[in-house]
Amino acid sequence: MPALPEWMLPETDRSEPDESGAVQAEISQAEISRSESAQPATAQEAHTAAPTPGIALARRTSAAEALCWRGFDIAASMAILVFLLPVLLMLAVLLYCGDPGPIFYRHRRIGYRGRYFDCLKFRSMKTDGDALLREHLRANPAARSEWDATRKLRDDPRVTKVGAIVRRLSLDEFPQLVNVLRGDMSLVGPRPIVEEEVWRYGRHFEHYCLVRPGLTGLWQTSGRSDTSYQRRVELDVSYVVRKGVVLDFWLLCKTVPVVLLARGSY
Repeated sequence: MPALPEWMLPETDRSEPDESGAVQAEISQAEISRSESAQPATAQEAHTAAPTPGIALARRTSAAEALCWRGFDIAASMAILVFLLPVLLMLAVLLYCGDPGPIFYRHRRIGYRGRYFDCLKFRSMKTDGDALLREHLRANPAARSEWDATRKLRDDPRVTKVGAIVRRLSLDEFPQLVNVLRGDMSLVGPRPIVEEEVWRYGRHFEHYCLVRPGLTGLWQTSGRSDTSYQRRVELDVSYVVRKGVVLDFWLLCKTVPVVLLARGSY
């Protein structure tokens, strides 16, 4: 994959703290619509696009700031993994007993600066999930429309019985703590996307590339799958512009009740 142009390469991936704690999206509906009309077909096209006039990017930050935030990601991820290790081992056994096969699922996603990485999850779907999905979408026009609009299904035939509970509580995403340790992801940020979703961001894909994808973030704590994809883009752009210590800490705290109440997850 070609490197991003110089104008898209910040010194680091963190921006100025949001002292007010406000998280209202400042990107108008018209702005998003104009961006989506361009619809770059692939990540490569988006990488070479010129910056969108009138759209603020995250400020450049110092190496010291980036180092401190990276250190927090590493320390917090290791602490969570150690604390939850017995639970994660038990969960792995339950998933295997429910549907024998690989415990983990790897999926290629786009990360910081447009680089690809293998995003890890507990496997919550049947081993022949891809074939099941194709057949389900072929036979169900309503499901096809839902999938095209959100890339998710409320009634997904691929999900196992144990996997449905795991997904409901977002437990399938805990292996991504390994991605955080590797530097592929951060604890807070936009959720990682696949290349087929790049066109939905339009010119705002440049914002997505400025930070590491996260385990949680503004979209995850603001309705998640209950929101439209356009709203997701607005929230991701707003997060990138506002990213800072205060906002990230607030989102981490907000994640706990959201996960426990299973808001917007399926």
